[in-house]
Amino acid sequence: MKLLEDEQTDWRFSRKQWRMLFATMIGYTLFYFMRKNFSFAMPGLQQDCGISKSMLGNFLFWGGIVYGLSKFVNGIVGDKVAPRKMLCFGLLACTLVNVAFGFAPQIAAWFGYDAAGAADAAMPLVWTFGLLLVLNQFFQGTGFPPCAKLIAFWIPPKELATKMSVWNTSHSVGGGLVAKICGVLMGLGVIGSANQGVGMWRWCFWSMAILGALGLLLMLFWLPGTPKEEGLPDLPGTEASALKLPHSPNPPLAGSSLRMVFLNPVIWMLGLINFTINAVRALIADWGPTMLQEAKGFDPSETGTVIMLFEFAGIGGMLFAGWATDRFFGGRAPRLCLFLMALTAALLAGFWFLPAGMLGAAALCIGGFCLYGPQALTGVTATNIATKGFAGTAIGFISLFSYVGVSVAGKVCGNLAQSSGGWRLPILVMVVTAAVGAALFACLWRTRANAYNA
Repeated sequence: MKLLEDEQTDWRFSRKQWRMLFATMIGYTLFYFMRKNFSFAMPGLQQDCGISKSMLGNFLFWGGIVYGLSKFVNGIVGDKVAPRKMLCFGLLACTLVNVAFGFAPQIAAWFGYDAAGAADAAMPLVWTFGLLLVLNQFFQGTGFPPCAKLIAFWIPPKELATKMSVWNTSHSVGGGLVAKICGVLMGLGVIGSANQGVGMWRWCFWSMAILGALGLLLMLFWLPGTPKEEGLPDLPGTEASALKLPHSPNPPLAGSSLRMVFLNPVIWMLGLINFTINAVRALIADWGPTMLQEAKGFDPSETGTVIMLFEFAGIGGMLFAGWATDRFFGGRAPRLCLFLMALTAALLAGFWFLPAGMLGAAALCIGGFCLYGPQALTGVTATNIATKGFAGTAIGFISLFSYVGVSVAGKVCGNLAQSSGGWRLPILVMVVTAAVGAALFACLWRTRANAYNA
């Protein structure tokens, strides 16, 4: 699709656009590597370090709260700073924290940790893991805002659902690859014995830190800035004069974050929807490895394969949802998401009631196909409704709801599994949560595609 009148300029713009898309996909995948590895280390933390499910649930709760707050704060910051600098800083910080995760027992020893001591002597290790997780989650919040800003500046609204869904596959690529890599790592050790995988949780962190360091070098030299920073014109149709807003004395912004985001009922509704989507995702992404081993009898390597397939099915779901939104729904993503969330609820229930093995795993993976479409398209809708000037703020705001959902689900699922002695109740709660998400999407049926005149 030709965007600019001058052919040479249009060619340069298109070339940089695709470079931006793939560079930010790689960059965000690396963030995902260094966030989702914690879930695969959790069985090792229970076995080797004696950390309970309830304590791990507390880690996930506070980590999710911090991540949501960080995305919100950094979303506002991301609308004001150079995206390349922000993304590279975040990658560097997360790499260093993941290295520290692997040395957590040695760090805790400085504060009195004794592996052979009494129960209270283990508390410095618990605090070390908790504080490192919170620190990692804070720096993780610097990953998405610069990506969202670049996407809003480089991709026109009429193509945003399709191309941002392509970008969103980075979530599933990251989640799928980290699942398989860490699943294999956790299966190593003294195979077939009670000590299988002892100490391998460290390499869940160190291996991802190595990839993060290599990716940082790539981002420093390959990631482009905004069109203006690259010496190119703005996207036609996204200028201040094209916004559906009253006249503003500040043409470059054509409004304010208060009007476009914080007092916008559509953005608030998208936030509530993100709560439900990410609560359901948390059951699989955070507790999936433990749940599949305890409730369905999978070994660590099989668990990694199932989670990888769940994430890769999500790639297909995101690509389909983005294409179908632009092709059949005129950019009105909530209309498609209503049906996808209802199917997610049904398939999650099917996963539990079907027998362990291929049928249950297939239901879970198809559920990933349905769930990840809405997960991708809430960001698309927020970007188009808030416009490029406030894309980072809007996505940061709805992400605050997302990771409150992750935090609540992480804690609730852990506590319910611990108190009830099984996973039936946590899954039932997530089925109801998915159904509520479908109902909230129905409330946005009449929402316009974007806030631009174009």
